[in-house]
Amino acid sequence: MLLGIDVGTSSVKAVLFDPEGARLLATAAHEYPIHHPAPDRAEQNPEDWWNGAVYAVRKALSSANAKPEAVRAIGLCGQMHGVTLLDAQAAPIGNAIIWADQRSAAETAGLIERFGADNLAQIAGTLPAAGFMISTFSWMQKHDPEPLAAARAVVLPKDYVRLKLTGEIATDISDAAATGLFDVLGRTWSARIIDELGLPSAIFPPALESSARAGRLTAEAAATLGLKAGIPVATGCADQPAQGLANGLIAPGQASVTIGSGGQVFTPIVPNSDGKLRTDPRLHVFNHAVPEMWYVLGAILSAGLSLRWLRDLLVTDYPALSTAAERVNPGSNGLLFLPYLSGERTPHMDAYARGGFIGLTHYHGRGHMARAIMEGVAFAMREALDISLGLGGQAERVIAAGGGADSDVWRHILADVFGVPLQRSLLTELTGIGAALLGGIAAGVYTDAQDAASTARYGAITEPDAARHAYYHQLYQEYQALYPRLKDSFHHLAALE
Repeated sequence: MLLGIDVGTSSVKAVLFDPEGARLLATAAHEYPIHHPAPDRAEQNPEDWWNGAVYAVRKALSSANAKPEAVRAIGLCGQMHGVTLLDAQAAPIGNAIIWADQRSAAETAGLIERFGADNLAQIAGTLPAAGFMISTFSWMQKHDPEPLAAARAVVLPKDYVRLKLTGEIATDISDAAATGLFDVLGRTWSARIIDELGLPSAIFPPALESSARAGRLTAEAAATLGLKAGIPVATGCADQPAQGLANGLIAPGQASVTIGSGGQVFTPIVPNSDGKLRTDPRLHVFNHAVPEMWYVLGAILSAGLSLRWLRDLLVTDYPALSTAAERVNPGSNGLLFLPYLSGERTPHMDAYARGGFIGLTHYHGRGHMARAIMEGVAFAMREALDISLGLGGQAERVIAAGGGADSDVWRHILADVFGVPLQRSLLTELTGIGAALLGGIAAGVYTDAQDAASTARYGAITEPDAARHAYYHQLYQEYQALYPRLKDSFHHLAALE
């Protein structure tokens, strides 16, 4: 068996994967909170990630009735961008500031002015956004310099769990690429950006290949997890390259749309003939978990998180919301939803954008609200998909992934809004499987990424309905018109928070 650990935003998941049968053997998850000490803050306790991983791994092993020696390798993946500062004893310095945090919104404009948009895009593959490590560090330098001064290392979320597994501090190229402090073409930390910002270069850990063996499971961690000591542990990668690997998206001409906590459009690319990467200020271009491969990422911040917000608000569950949404007509009887609950990235790059229901009446109930959220997220994803394909070229196949794609009603909404067929992966827990595949490469179970990606399995295609697509296209135009009309109000309201 191969063990994959996915350190997500809402929970950590553990998957056990059978490399011979290319099938999922067991999965388990453990939720943890996001702390919001202020309206623009989003933090997590790194120890919650580790404790959740221990619970999930033990539960997965129990579900599969697996013996400790049955696990041959471990791989990891996780949420991107988050800042976890470590002291001299490799212990966390306070909470981690995660990707959904918006406190650094004011710093992003200053960073772009300081370096120039074109220069930043060519070095880092992206402009900074609130919640990126570069933006968070800029905020800390101005408002909270003590933790940064005390830090001896900085890691991403999945790296902290791997530290607990192996005792080694490192990161991987794909996760480092999403910090805004990395040279994506040179595949190394950008001395130019780090030195210009006056950041301590010594805190940035080695950036290894995602499939490299970063260490072995320590005796202490093995006893805690119920595994055998000495198991190879792969460096791992960011969550999006992990799902790309599991979906077989390791070359240009393919794309995926993922609805997890956030929403992502993933399109593999390679540099132009002049050796430069195509960039767009509304998108991110990062290193893939596959050597010498990059990808275009269009990202919205509150996809599944929007439905989770409604679930928690109404004290219900996801199946009940899906059933209620399915009973409502397309268009939710004139109700639109803007999914900007944490600000927005693609295409607005606006940390002060705010969510809202537009067209709400006494007639609308929970089913209308649930469907409007699904449709609003689909509209936001269509914006990201259209822009991504304009930069990365046409895709011969679009894979639907993530928890949102597991919902029949949401998947059909996506196909109808996009107007393109969506092919669902037959594998579930794709990020965790991608992590497990990296462990397999590190242990020699697979020869390389192409060999590991051959395990991808695809299921039925969800075809769009022409009439519903035409109707949704009209609503999409109304949706697109809302942000420009409301932008000033969003910013005025944000100033009052």
